[in-house]
Amino acid sequence: MAKHIGVIAPALPSHFSALQALACELIERGHRVTFLHQPEASRWLSDSRIGFQPLGESSHPPGSLDETLRLAANPGGPLGLKRLIQDMSRTTEMLCREVPRAIETLQIDALLCDQMEAAGGLVGEAMGLPYISVACALPINREPGLPLPVMPMSYQDDPRRQRIYAGSERVYDDLMKPHRRVVARHAAAFGLSPRDGLHECLSPYAQISQTVSGFDFPRRALPKNFYHVGPLRAAPTEEPDLDIPIAQDRPLVFASLGTLQGHRFGVFRRIARACRRIEVQLLLAHCGGLNSNQEQVLEREGATWVRDFVPQRAALARANAVVSHGGLNTVMDALLAHTPILVLPLAFDQPGVAARVVHAGVGLKASARFSNQRALSDKLETLLTYSRFAHPLERLSDEVKAAGGAPRAATIVEKVIDGDPAISPHASAHESLA
Repeated sequence: MAKHIGVIAPALPSHFSALQALACELIERGHRVTFLHQPEASRWLSDSRIGFQPLGESSHPPGSLDETLRLAANPGGPLGLKRLIQDMSRTTEMLCREVPRAIETLQIDALLCDQMEAAGGLVGEAMGLPYISVACALPINREPGLPLPVMPMSYQDDPRRQRIYAGSERVYDDLMKPHRRVVARHAAAFGLSPRDGLHECLSPYAQISQTVSGFDFPRRALPKNFYHVGPLRAAPTEEPDLDIPIAQDRPLVFASLGTLQGHRFGVFRRIARACRRIEVQLLLAHCGGLNSNQEQVLEREGATWVRDFVPQRAALARANAVVSHGGLNTVMDALLAHTPILVLPLAFDQPGVAARVVHAGVGLKASARFSNQRALSDKLETLLTYSRFAHPLERLSDEVKAAGGAPRAATIVEKVIDGDPAISPHASAHESLA
């Protein structure tokens, strides 16, 4: 039976992109899907079949989203990070205040809730709606003995390292106090059990991640309703070919720092110089973050092609290596394409992604701030020369291909909203949907 499904997510382009792919799959199956957020977030929805309900028009006026995105791309220190957390708190506050009325007005039957926005789970539980948590970034599910996904630590199973993980978790929770207070206040106002963190607002019905288990650190305590489905993407046929005259006699490096970090001219310049040093072709995509003068400088410094946007999956399929900020979308696509990765983490969960790239044996990491062109060229040469990355890439590529992607995620969603007893909050779901 067709349902009206609401989507609640942070106003970030990569999160909207993944959830739009899932939304389109659900629409193809006859459902109606509406995103709910501040008006400016509608810019990232490119399919006209998807509905959008503007919220927070008084608390989040025009220009406020761009300011938040600039801050997210470069907090610039403790004060900037504090402002970013305050912005995040205000958004959760707004959504908790306005989403319930919108749900009633729009007659929404179920919710897709990004793990990184606590309001979805709080409202879904308070209103008695079936709701599904989606991890568009690294899963935030906590386990003793594992670092949080925002932390850069490698994985080691020893007492000293576990103490470090626990200490970093306390630091994170202290930084997040403004947001935790908002979560706690609205949980109480909705009549829910006490909670004060994102990880305490996850669905008891189903939790979907666009990772695969082989990419993560060893997990021992994921809930039984947790599903690794791999990348949430539109069908490959919807993406154009890579229309660039690539020479066959030299390796190709593809470099992208994502939508929010595409303005990092200094980082791109070091990448270009590193590629010139080892005489490889470089295709650089800045996602509209640079001007034409900067593009010309990068071409003089060593970039073979500089573009605002390119079809990413096609570029990764042709590239011999990729330089990335560690955005999960790019990394998952690189795994699928068997392309080794050099990660230069900049923000969010990217340090955690970089640590997992190294742990999985599919690439290397370097400092976006401190690595000079020689260090970058040495790591790129390692990726291009040594075969030790091939087997882990093949293994994880096979796992991603088998994970099911957006179609499998949509099937899980339908099971939840149709009230399948095998996927109730009190039943094990792995047997019916694994």
